[in-house]
Amino acid sequence: MCGITGWVSFTDDTREPTPVIEAMTATLARRGPDAGGVWAGAHAALGHRRLSVLDLAGGTQPMVDRAAGPTAVLSYSGEVYNHHQLRAELRRLGHEFRTRSDTEVVLRGYLEWGEGLADRLEGMYALAVWDERRERLLLVRDRLGVKPLYWAQIEGGLAFGSEPKALFAHPELSPVVDADGLRHAYGLLFDTGPTLWAGVREVEPGGVLVLDRAGRRERRYWELTAREHTDDLPGTVERVRSLVNRAARAQLEADVPLCSLLSGGLDSTVVTALVADELRLAEGPQARLRSYAVDYSDQAERFTGDVLRTGHDTPFAAEAGAFIGTEHATVVLDPARLLDLEHRRAVVAARDSPIGVGDMDTSLYLLFGRIREHSTVALSGEAADEVFGGYPWFHDPKARAAATFPWLLVTGDEAAMPLHPGLAPLLRIGEYRADTYRDALAAVPHLDGESPVEHRQRELQHLSLTRWLRQLLHRKDRLSMAQGLEVRVPYCDHRLVEYAFTTPWALQSHDGREKSLLREVARGLAPASVLARPKNHYPATHHAEYNRGLQRLAAEALTVPGVRDLADERALKTDLDTPAEQLAWGRRLRLERVLDLALWLEHHRPTLAL
Repeated sequence: MCGITGWVSFTDDTREPTPVIEAMTATLARRGPDAGGVWAGAHAALGHRRLSVLDLAGGTQPMVDRAAGPTAVLSYSGEVYNHHQLRAELRRLGHEFRTRSDTEVVLRGYLEWGEGLADRLEGMYALAVWDERRERLLLVRDRLGVKPLYWAQIEGGLAFGSEPKALFAHPELSPVVDADGLRHAYGLLFDTGPTLWAGVREVEPGGVLVLDRAGRRERRYWELTAREHTDDLPGTVERVRSLVNRAARAQLEADVPLCSLLSGGLDSTVVTALVADELRLAEGPQARLRSYAVDYSDQAERFTGDVLRTGHDTPFAAEAGAFIGTEHATVVLDPARLLDLEHRRAVVAARDSPIGVGDMDTSLYLLFGRIREHSTVALSGEAADEVFGGYPWFHDPKARAAATFPWLLVTGDEAAMPLHPGLAPLLRIGEYRADTYRDALAAVPHLDGESPVEHRQRELQHLSLTRWLRQLLHRKDRLSMAQGLEVRVPYCDHRLVEYAFTTPWALQSHDGREKSLLREVARGLAPASVLARPKNHYPATHHAEYNRGLQRLAAEALTVPGVRDLADERALKTDLDTPAEQLAWGRRLRLERVLDLALWLEHHRPTLAL
C-alpha cells in the first residue's frame, strides 16, 4: 500500500517540475513511510511514497520499463492478488522480469494489454501509467473503490493523487469549498465522483480515465449487473463458501508481519479463522496469527446499547480468538486518549474532511497505531454487511418502505451537525437527497419479473454497495494509511460481490436472520456464541467523562473563526447543556462534527466560496 501522485500538462510550462512533484509526493509520506521517489519528463511528472509489503528490495517506484529511454512509467498503490498468474502469462508472451513485485507485473501488463490491463487485475489498487510513446496518461481504480484516487484539471492537463492534499501542493490548485461541496459532505449520501473540494473529483470505482492530446475520456470497466441465479440453497452456500475461502487465502501474501482485526462479530471471525488455518498450513501447527480488537475503559462495567450496538464486543472477540487459536490482544482506550486533540487533529488531517464519526474514528486510528508496532498488514471483515445483507435496513419493514437512503433512517438528521439557517436556501439538502435518490434507483440493474420484495432488496443492496460501503472503505484507508498500515478487505473480492448481488433475497435470508449465507459458511469456523450473535456496529464509548470533555471542546470549537458561519450554534445549545450522563450517542455525534469542523478549518484553511 502506498501513495501516488503526479500531473500531465501539454502546455509549454517553464516551471522546474522536480520541486513541484517532490512537494506533492511529500504530502503522502504517512501513506508510504519506507521510501519515496519521483520521475519527471517533458509533459508529465509522477511521484510515489512506498509502504514496503512485497519484494522489499525490488519494488521501487515510480517504475520504468527500461532505464535508458523509458517508454512507460508507473506509480501504483495497493495489491494485485493474481500477480503470479499474470506474471506467468506475460512470460509466455515474451516479457522478462527484473523483480518479484506485483508492481512490475502491472507495468508489463500495461505494455502488453494497454487499457485492457484493468479487466485482468484482481485486488485493491489505484494506478497511474504515463505512456511516453503515445503521450497518454492512464488512471485506473479497483472495482469496489478500496483504494482512493482523486484528480483535478490544471492548465493543459490534470493532476492526480491518492489524497486531495497532494493536489493542493500543485501551484495551480488550492483548497476551495463551494455550495456543491458542502451539499455533498453534509447530505451524507457518499457520492463518488464529486467531492467536498471544488474542482476535485474521484476516479469512479471500477473506472478508467485516459488523458492525451485528444482530450480526457472516462469509462467504467466494471459495475454490478443483474443475472439469473441458478443454484439452489445448498449449491449457493457451497459457492459462497468457496468464494469467501478463496478471497481470504488469496490476500495472505506479504514479506512483512500480517495480522487480523477480530471484533467478535461473524464477519471478522470468519476471515480470522481462514487466515489462521492457512498460516498453520504454511508455517506449521504451532503458528499463531495475531488478532486485535478495540475496547473502551467504560464498556465492561457499564455498556450502554443504542440503535447500532446491542452488546459488548470484547468477550466475543476473546472467545473467538481462543476458539481459532490466535494471539489475541485488546487495545483499551480511556476518555483522556480519545479526547487528546493531537490524535483528533491527526484524524482530521488524514481524512481531508470535516465529516467523520468522532470517537470511533479516533479509536480506529489509535488501534491501527498499536497494530503497526507489530504488523504491517491487517485483514478486515469490512463489507460483509453490504454483501450479505447485514444491516437493519435490509430487515426493517419501515426502512424497506421508505423512499430515501436507508442509513438516513438509522439516526436520522439527529446525528447530522445542524447547519447555519442561512445555508438552507443555498444548499437545499432535502431537494438534493430526493434528486440523488431518484438517480441512484435508476442506476440499479433488475431482472424482468422480479417480485416486489426482490426488487426492493436489490435496490437496498446496490445502494449499500455503491454508496454506504464507499465511506467505510474511505475511513479505513485514510486512518490505516495515516499509521503506515495496510488493511485488506477479502469481502470486497469482486467475484464474491457479483455472486451475492445476483443471489435472490429468499436464499440470502433463508433462516430469517441477517447474513444467513455467511452464517452457514461460519459453521465450524466460529464458536456458537458468535454464530448466534446479532449484528453489532463498530463500538463507541458512552463514558460520561468523554461526553463532558467533548461538550467542553465543542463549545470551544464554536469560537474558531468560520465555525459559526457553517454551524447552527442555537440548535447545538441543548446538546452542550445536556447532562453528560444523559447525552445520547446520536446527539453527541453533532458535537463531534462541530469539533471536527473547527479542526478542519484550522488545518486545511479552505476558501469558502459560498
